[in-house]
Parts: sequence; C-alpha cells; structure tokens
Amino acid sequence: MCSRKEFQKKVKFSLILTFAILVMFSIGSVSSAFGQDHSADKVKTESSALGLGLGLIAAAIAFGLGALGAGIAIGNVGSAAMGAIAEKPELAAQALIFIALGEGLVVFGFVTALMIIGKV
Repeated sequence: MCSRKEFQKKVKFSLILTFAILVMFSIGSVSSAFGQDHSADKVKTESSALGLGLGLIAAAIAFGLGALGAGIAIGNVGSAAMGAIAEKPELAAQALIFIALGEGLVVFGFVTALMIIGKV
C-alpha cells in the first residue's frame, strides 16, 4: 500500500504526462494546418472539413459526458443499493430499477451523438 504523499505524486505525474501528451498532439496537428497554400477550393474543403470535425467532436462530447454521468450515477446509486440489499434482501428488484435509470443516461448520450452525426 502506498502512502498518501506517494499517491499524490503519482496523480500529479499522471496529470502532467497527460497534459504533455495533449500539448504535443495539439502542436503536431495544428502545425500542418498553417503551412499550406490557401486557394478558393481549398478554403471550401477546409471549412467543410472543419464542420465535420467539430460535429464529430460534439458527438464525442455528448456520448462521453453521458457515459461519465451514468458512471457517477451508477456508482452512487449502486453503493447505496448494495447497502440496502444487505439490510433487506427483498429490495433487490427496486434497487435494480434505480440502477437502470442511471443507465438511461448513456442511452440519451448515445442517441444525441447519433443525431449529431446524422446532421454532419
């Protein structure tokens, strides 16, 4: 088992590493965009590519936030449900219903992402 300070060091290191990878990826993808020749046809193509890219990012955010919200909901409801089931086993069916309501968030995020992709 690691101590609290070791855990904090590991978390800081992982955050710094993640941020560094994100910065390197961003610089690599942006640098190729600035060195190109811009003509009228390329501007139209780039604007449609930008719209496609932003649409895909919006779909990913919609699905990702839905999944994140469902994970938080299921984590909280699931732990409370397991405590309730431990005290009264006859509450298991009701607990599963509440957990399924948390799963609905993923479905809403997925449907929203599909609608966004359908428009792009």
